[in-house]
Amino acid sequence: MNLIRSLCLAVALSLAPPAAAWVSPYAGAGRASTSSRLQMAIDYNDPVVAEEFTQVQPMAFEDVEEELMKSGIRVPPTMNDMEAKLMLVEMRLRFSGKLGGRPEKKRPDKFSSKFEEAIWTKPAFDEFYDTLKANGDPNALNVVAEYVNSPDVALQRYGKDYRGLIRQAEQALTAPPPVKSSKLAFSGFPANMGEDACRMTLEALGEVVEFDCAPDEDFPILTGTIEYADIESAKAAVAQYNGMDMGMGTALSLKSV
Repeated sequence: MNLIRSLCLAVALSLAPPAAAWVSPYAGAGRASTSSRLQMAIDYNDPVVAEEFTQVQPMAFEDVEEELMKSGIRVPPTMNDMEAKLMLVEMRLRFSGKLGGRPEKKRPDKFSSKFEEAIWTKPAFDEFYDTLKANGDPNALNVVAEYVNSPDVALQRYGKDYRGLIRQAEQALTAPPPVKSSKLAFSGFPANMGEDACRMTLEALGEVVEFDCAPDEDFPILTGTIEYADIESAKAAVAQYNGMDMGMGTALSLKSV
């Protein structure tokens, strides 16, 4: 039996009842009596998926749980070992850009809501919301969106029934973006600060190997890339500036390239 068939068989054997699809990782997170089914978000016949699974498959459950938590994704206590590993496979593929599935969109000059801003500036939250979409539960999507836009109102309306879901959303909102290389793409610094001042600002966090910067064609901001001598400096830059409000209606964005 080849790897793909073995993977699919392992998935099937890990689920109950036999006729059910994979139960949503977030089913019952806030509602003890409600569940939903995950419509498969990744193709297990894809060699890229199979290759990633071979890396995850030998991992201990505790290591899988820790890696997911670092990206703001909590593993529900009812999730079994195989389900957690498949969730980690999907998360890794999405963060690495290998999974695809969404067309490139132009970042808006001004966000129309706090929710839209979170989608653009909080990678962990964006991935979390994508997972909810794959679960096919419109109620969960609406609760999360309302919580981001109006936390007090959402807590009053849904704090009891969706307590777990709201907690997961908050974890995703506060999770730092994953930094997987010493090279970052950035945007959002005011164009009038100029290239030199922009470089000096970022260079204060570590030795810079390469820097490229130019005004955006559509908005009065600077965009570019910076490569640090080490990944720790890149992590420091993301922690310091990503999501910072520069007073222009948009937040700074720094992410791994």
